[in-house]
Parts: sequence; C-alpha cells; structure tokens
Amino acid sequence: MPLFDLPLDELRRYAPVVAEPTDFDAFWRTTLAEAANRPILLDVRPEPTDLRLVDSWDVTFSGYGGDPVRAWYTRPAGVDEPLATVVEFTGYGRGRGLPHERLTWPVAGYAHLLMDCRGQAGQHGGGDTPDPGQGAAGGPWPATWGILSPHDYHYRRLITDAVRAVQAARALPGVDPARVVAAGNSQGGGLALAVAGLVPDLAAVLTTAPFLCHIQRAIEITDAAPYGEIVRYLAVNREAEGAVRRTLSYVDGVTFARRATAPAHFGIGLRDNVCPPSTGFAAHNQYGAANGRPTPPARELHVYPFNQHEGGEALHVRRQLRWLASVLPEPGRVDRPGVPGPIGRSVEPVAGRP
Repeated sequence: MPLFDLPLDELRRYAPVVAEPTDFDAFWRTTLAEAANRPILLDVRPEPTDLRLVDSWDVTFSGYGGDPVRAWYTRPAGVDEPLATVVEFTGYGRGRGLPHERLTWPVAGYAHLLMDCRGQAGQHGGGDTPDPGQGAAGGPWPATWGILSPHDYHYRRLITDAVRAVQAARALPGVDPARVVAAGNSQGGGLALAVAGLVPDLAAVLTTAPFLCHIQRAIEITDAAPYGEIVRYLAVNREAEGAVRRTLSYVDGVTFARRATAPAHFGIGLRDNVCPPSTGFAAHNQYGAANGRPTPPARELHVYPFNQHEGGEALHVRRQLRWLASVLPEPGRVDRPGVPGPIGRSVEPVAGRP
C-alpha cells in the first residue's frame, strides 16, 4: 500500500474541526447514568488455563441496558497485592477468545481485563456476548447496526460497555482503582479513546491505529472495512446520508479525545488504509484540548512510515510497556536501567533504534 494520506509534516499539524453535536455531553451523561443504576459485577468464577504463571477468572459484568458482558480477568499467579490494571478492548469482529491468548500485560506484572465485544464474533470468532439491540434499522455489519439513530447505534452500546468494563475492573479483587489503564488497537483503540473522554480519572491510555476517529473524513478517503461497510450501506441507502452522519458524530474518537485527561500513548502507520493516518493524527493533535484544564495531558506518538494497519507490532508493544512503566510506576518500584522515563514527546523513527 503506497502513501495515500497527507504528508507527515501536514499530519503533525492536522487539527480539523470535527462535527460535534450540541447535546454530545448530555447524550453520554444520560446514557451512562442509565447504565450506572445497575450492579456492576454479575459473576466472577475461576477459569482453568493450564498455565502456571497466571491466574484467570471468567467475569460477567453489567453493560449497556444491563446486558451481561463477558470478560477475562488475568493476573500474575501468587500475587495478592492490588495491581495496576490494563483494561483492553479488542479489534473489529473479534471476541475475547481464550484467556491464554493475550498474556503480555499479566506477564509484565499487571492485572488485565479483556472485554468481549457484544455481537462481533462473527468474523474472527471467540465471542461469548450477544448484542440484543442488533435488530435496529441499519445495515448487516456491526459498523452499520442501528446507524440511522445515535440512540440505536451499536457503538452507543459498545462504548457504554467499555466504560462499564473500567468500573468492573475497579470492583474486582486485586485491582488498584487509582491505576487503571484503557488500551486497544484499531476498534479497541477507538474504544480506549472513548473511555478516555468519558472516565475522568483514568491513569493512562494506550491507543494504536484507532478506529472511529474523524469518521466523516474516513468514509470519504477509504473503502476498506470497517469504514467501507458504512460506504457500502450509503451506496444503496442514498437518502440516509444525513442521518448516518449525525449518528456518527456522537461516537467520534476526536470528540472524546478532546475531553481526555489521562496521559496517552499513540501508534500510527502512515500506509494504513483501514484507519487512515490523518484520522488518528486528528485525535492525537487535539487530545485533551477541551478537558477544562490549563494544560493538555502528556502524550507520546510513534509513527511507522512503511507500515499499514499492523503498525509497529511487537516493537510498538515494547514501547508501550516501557512508556507505561515510566508513567505508572508500581509503589516502591525501581526502574531497570535503560528504561526511558521522560514523557510528553513525539517520537520519530530512528534507523536501528527501538
């Protein structure tokens, strides 16, 4: 895939005006208040993993509308003290899978809650959470379920689930509620940004190739799914454009990012046609700009000029681990030599240097 978006020097300055409904804050305040009226944890039971170094639990918590949402809670075996916790959201079309599939965070010493994405296991499998609201008017793909109204849209439900996942994590034993991190790649990165804008006391945010950012631009410059699914819907529902654009304005990651307060770590591939680079830069460049505080939160960005949606893969994960250790040290921890400490910088690739 060749470079197709704005040049890097323009991307660094790219801060577009993104359509923001006048009732955006009221919409989400009401949505989350309705969810908050229900008990958060519905069931927590041990899950055998056949792994000696981690312990896992099958968690069910109350999401949007009180719907049961499944998650895996995993932590280092034999560690009892409250831990910093990474709440992770999966990519588009993925379920939570099995608890031994994602071990980076627990083997790094963190507790880890991996949220299932309601109704989305059809593409890659591994899901255990249905979406009871799936029947609302719209197209056949998750990105278009209920897309004619922000009240019916799939991402209203999914974003509410993501906020509730943070609340569920804080209610679990062995979690330090002051050190909870939202993390994800692609759709998961978009959900992490939404949580960052809706939960005022997160400890940090890790977002890579974020979906749902500057959506109005994305559906104009790429046909790749999932944005391409919205394009295909509009190609045969030509009179629905106004309603669809209005719905999308309630879930745009740039609008959430502007309200964020936690330090954030971004990763973007410049050849990414799934989540175009300009859409991720729009969120990064305006991150924290409307959070009501005198200075924006610290943020770090890693750019991968020759990569598509895969971004920096394992190299980027190492950078996430080192960055998170620098902004979220464990009580009494002495950092290992060679682990960088400064934050709040934009990092460009250097040949031969991680």
